[in-house]
Amino acid sequence: MTGLGSVDWPPTPIRTDRLVLRASEAGDRAAFVELFSSPEVGTYVGGAQPRDEVERTAPAVPGRRTGFFVVALGGGMIGMVSFDPHPEAGEAQLGYQFLPEFWGQGYAYEACVAALDWFAATHPGRQVVTTTQTANLASMRLAAKLGFTEVERFEGWGAEQWSGVWSPQPDQGVTGASR
Repeated sequence: MTGLGSVDWPPTPIRTDRLVLRASEAGDRAAFVELFSSPEVGTYVGGAQPRDEVERTAPAVPGRRTGFFVVALGGGMIGMVSFDPHPEAGEAQLGYQFLPEFWGQGYAYEACVAALDWFAATHPGRQVVTTTQTANLASMRLAAKLGFTEVERFEGWGAEQWSGVWSPQPDQGVTGASR
């Protein structure tokens, strides 16, 4: 099995100490528009999309697909975590984006740990991959903290990219991350 295979979706919301990972809802649309049109968020993912284009093209309930979690704080969306099939390997690829006002507070780490725990429970023994620009130092630190190990570096999308792999480590808890 590659990617997510067949899992029941959406799962029961996942609760952490501060966050809820859940399926998207119509009330999340404004946060999606902000997320995908934010110049700060777009810095390392090909740039922000024009706000009017995102407003025009975003569905009533954006992100409604298997493997896509809204990250909510106090009921409101602050970001997203997703698992998508890697275009070449087919393995699940972890992605995440958060609104800039929520950066640097540990939310991405907390949400990704919860998402990786979910993935490990629903896909025992399966690896997850992630890719980020080497210039995105915060994302590089997060990948290391989550337990991803480097597989390769390559040029892509006009910048040096880093690719890593994660496997659950039974002796270190489900994620293998240091909590």
